Amino acid sequence: MGSEQQYIELFQQTRGMICQHSSEVMNAVRDAAFEKFHTMGFPSRKEERYKYTDMKALFAPDYGLNLNRLEIPVNPYDAFRCDVPNLSTMLYFVINDAFYTKALPKGNLPNGVVVGSLREFASSDYYNRLASKDDDAVTSLNTMLAQDGLYVYVPKGVVMDRAIQVINILRSDVDLMVNRRVMIILEEGAEAKFLFCDHAMDDRCFLTTQVIEAFVGRNAKLDLYCLEETHAKNVRISNVYIEQQADSRVNHNVITLHNGVTRNKLNLDLTGEGSECSCNGCVIADKNQHVDNNTLITHHVPHCTSKELYKYVLDDEATGAFAGRVLVKKDAQKTTSQMTNQNLCSTKKARMYTQPMLEIYADDVKCAHGSTVGQLNDAALFYMQQRGISRKEAQLLLQFAFINEVIDQMELEPLRDRLHYLVEKRFRGELNKCEGCKLCK
Repeated sequence: MGSEQQYIELFQQTRGMICQHSSEVMNAVRDAAFEKFHTMGFPSRKEERYKYTDMKALFAPDYGLNLNRLEIPVNPYDAFRCDVPNLSTMLYFVINDAFYTKALPKGNLPNGVVVGSLREFASSDYYNRLASKDDDAVTSLNTMLAQDGLYVYVPKGVVMDRAIQVINILRSDVDLMVNRRVMIILEEGAEAKFLFCDHAMDDRCFLTTQVIEAFVGRNAKLDLYCLEETHAKNVRISNVYIEQQADSRVNHNVITLHNGVTRNKLNLDLTGEGSECSCNGCVIADKNQHVDNNTLITHHVPHCTSKELYKYVLDDEATGAFAGRVLVKKDAQKTTSQMTNQNLCSTKKARMYTQPMLEIYADDVKCAHGSTVGQLNDAALFYMQQRGISRKEAQLLLQFAFINEVIDQMELEPLRDRLHYLVEKRFRGELNKCEGCKLCK
């Protein structure tokens, strides 16, 4: 045992405290998660889905944990203002891993909709149902340590006109580990849009594990946008599990603009005929930043469609990785799937690892995948310089045009416009924080 030993001993010594400050539903699955973690340990880079990120090294430092649920001194409304112009949202805050009840949005939610603390509302019918199917050590660690998070329930036939915006704020006076949990339940015919924004308030080392479970019912629609703007001392490991029923639609988008080390994992199961998903990723990294996106889309039944588009722009000594796998089961005839990963390395020291995969057991499908890794086109740069554009400006314009294909896939028009602005500022080195945000003075 290496890095995992400290977490094994931590759980054994503090199990009572962890359970005392959580709920029966979350406590009921802790011991099974602990046994799984104890048996597996952290994955090594020899394991296929973790070959590009050293998980043992990320968990080796001795982080503090707020297991006794001490109150964190922060007023998010005074400290934070992250507006997307022309986008009307219901704004909620999660401070580290705790749903913040002191700053709830004005206005009423549609009848029957619940947005609140996972500790209060978690249901044993759903909690850990998807996550437990995955033999993943980080998910098991999160399950055995998580004490709270976000719960969202949208009942049958309810269409949310306003997006739910969740600001995840990391706040601590010491180096801190956070284990956050999110559960989203959309019943038949329900529709909801979510914008998760991750920010770090303090110049501390943070390690965040996050597990999102989303249940998308028949003919329901889920739009999920995850935007990370933290800092170089932040390690973020997010595992997302989505299950789709018949004729449902999922639009999943992950955008990494500022980070230290980021590892995003997506397991998406198409379990009902006629379901469709679109998964998009946008990564801009420089310095020594590391971003690893790993996806598994499983087609269980016929007549389903999946589409993936991930793009990276890497500068300096940044490292990027994309491993995408589409699994088409034997009975999943008439499947349509397209996976694309395109990458730009702006320097010779930037590194990109790409591994698109198809695993098909049906014989009547339309599936394709492809990846590219390259540099900016010298002919295009020369052409622009001949017309009076400086080489640096030409590089920025070409990078901006390259990444915009992903942003243009996003259905929320005000968010698209905002991301165009943020991405341009990011390429110019002018984006240190959102306009109006007081977190990083």
